[in-house]
Amino acid sequence: MIKVTKPKRHTGGSQMVVRSNCTITKRRFKHLSVYERGQIAAFLKEGKTLRYIAKKLGRSPSTISREIKRGTTIQMRSDLTTYKEYFPETGQEVYEKNRINCGAKCKLAKVEDFIKFAEEKILYEKWSPDAVVGLFRRDSKWKDCAIVCTKTLYNYIDQGLLKVRNIDLNGI
Repeated sequence: MIKVTKPKRHTGGSQMVVRSNCTITKRRFKHLSVYERGQIAAFLKEGKTLRYIAKKLGRSPSTISREIKRGTTIQMRSDLTTYKEYFPETGQEVYEKNRINCGAKCKLAKVEDFIKFAEEKILYEKWSPDAVVGLFRRDSKWKDCAIVCTKTLYNYIDQGLLKVRNIDLNGI
């Protein structure tokens, strides 16, 4: 909340003081870089604590903890005893593997009936994607069918996932 107040003491002109009561800072989430993972490995080899590493990298201790857990593997010595060690390459590889699974998944398989209906209406009856979605939502016979929103339908057209192309939308 921003509060505008007049100063208590008048100094000659009509001055206003703007004060912000907002104490929440915007979150700045940023993924760890390969370089930062290397730094974590170097600090761990030196025997530094999680909090020390976090402070040096300007990160939360929990971020460092999760990264160490992600990149730690069990190694075996020549005498067959095991030990755990952090490897930045392993952390990066696990991170990249996990990133593949992030984000919204394509709904094409789940909305096959809707897509067929939309393609027919757009291609042969010259309907707009928005009109197709609007009718589908209002018509009670389609109430149990899966559907995508207008934006997603346009995205599928742009990505070439449907028989409909952008050129087919001209004049609609």
